[in-house]
Amino acid sequence: MNASISIGLGHHVHVQLTRGVLLHINPISTPPNSQSKFPFLFSLSSLSSLSTTTTQLRAVRGRRVAASMSYDKQLAAAKKAASLAARLCQKVQKALLQSDVQSKSDKSPVTVADYGSQALISFILEKEFPSVPFSLVAEEDSGDLCKEESRETLHRITELVNETLATDGMNDISPLSEEDVLKAIDNGKSEGGPHGQHWVLDPIDGTKGFLRGDQYAIALALLDEGKVVLGVLACPNLPLASIARGGQSISGDGVGCLFFAQVEAGTYMQSLDGSTPTKVHVTAIENPEEASFFESYEAAHSSHDLSGLIARKLGVKAPPVRIDSQAKYGALSRGDGAIYMRFPRKGYREKIWDHAAGYIVVAEAGGVATDAAGNPLDFSKGRYLDLDTGIIVTNQKLMPSLLKAVQESIKEKASSL
Repeated sequence: MNASISIGLGHHVHVQLTRGVLLHINPISTPPNSQSKFPFLFSLSSLSSLSTTTTQLRAVRGRRVAASMSYDKQLAAAKKAASLAARLCQKVQKALLQSDVQSKSDKSPVTVADYGSQALISFILEKEFPSVPFSLVAEEDSGDLCKEESRETLHRITELVNETLATDGMNDISPLSEEDVLKAIDNGKSEGGPHGQHWVLDPIDGTKGFLRGDQYAIALALLDEGKVVLGVLACPNLPLASIARGGQSISGDGVGCLFFAQVEAGTYMQSLDGSTPTKVHVTAIENPEEASFFESYEAAHSSHDLSGLIARKLGVKAPPVRIDSQAKYGALSRGDGAIYMRFPRKGYREKIWDHAAGYIVVAEAGGVATDAAGNPLDFSKGRYLDLDTGIIVTNQKLMPSLLKAVQESIKEKASSL
C-alpha cells in the first residue's frame, strides 16, 4: 500500500507499507530552506496505525537525535573531571616525596595523587548527575586511609582536592571534609556489570611511571548496558608531537595530551590546557615490516620475550617503544605506532579500568582490540576481563597477520617449556 500524507510544518512524505506491518518513509516535499529528511524504517501494529503516523514520526526523529546526543553531557563531565585530576597529579608529581608512597595489597606503589584523583573525579561526576544513580568501578578504596598512621596523608589529600576544585572556580562548593573525601573514594566499589550505566576509572594508570617522572594516565570511561560508550585519557607527560621514534621527552612546551572518544563519533586529541581538538586516526600501515609496536615499560607487566618473538615473525624491524600506562592507547590512536601487545604473567586477571578508556579511544580512531584468540574485549562481566592469554591492538589491516603471529608464537613458547 502506498500513500502520501502530511506530518505538519509543511512536510509531506511518501509512505509504503509491506504486509501492513513495515512502514518506509521518504520525503516528497518540504518547506523552503528546510534541512529535514525522514529516512526512517519502523514497525506499525496494523494499517489502522496510520492515523498516528505524525506522532510516531516525530517521536522516532526525536529518539534518533537523542541517541546521537545522549552521551555529550557525560563526555563533557568526564573531560572536566579527568583534566582537573591531571592538574592535581601534576602538582603532586612535581613535589613527590618518598613519604607519599604507600603500599597496596599487591605491593605496587600508590601515591596521594592516586587517592586524590579518584576522590576528585568521583565527586565531580556525582555532582554533575545528581538525579541518576551513581555507579563507579574504580581501583582504590579508603581502607588504608582510615588507619591512624594515614591521618596525615588523608589530610593532605583533602587539601589537594579542595585546592584543585578552587582553581576551577568552583568556589560555590563548601570545602570537602576528610569524611567527604573518604566517601567519594569509596563510591568506586561498584561491581559494574551488563546492566545500567557505570563509570570506570583508573585514577593513575602507570603508578611506577608516575613515581619515575615518566608516563601515566588518568583513564575514565562509561559503560552503558555493558558496552564502553565513551572514554577519556588524560596523559600529562605525553608530548603533543609523535613519539613514533621513541621520543618521549617531557621537558619544555608541547607536553600534556587529552584524548577523548564517544561511540560512533570518532576520537579527538587536544592539549590538557584546552587547545582546539583535532580528530585522530590509527596508522594505515599494511606491511608488518613497517610497523612499530608498543609494550609495557615494566617487564613484569607483559612478556617482552613473547612480544619479541611475535615481532620477529612479522618481520618488524623497529625496536619496541616501551612506555607506561594507557598512554600507549592514546599514542596508537594518533598513529605513533601500529601495534600494542600485552601478555601479563600467568594467573593475572586484567581489570576493566586498565583498558576501558584506551579501548574506545583506539576503536573510535579506527583500530581494533581483541584478546590473543581474536575475541572482542568484553567489559560487561564485572571488575575483570576474561581473556585468552593477553591483549593485542592494531589497525584493521594488520590484525589478521598479527593474530596469526601471536597464536603461532604462543604455541611455540608453550612447546619449548
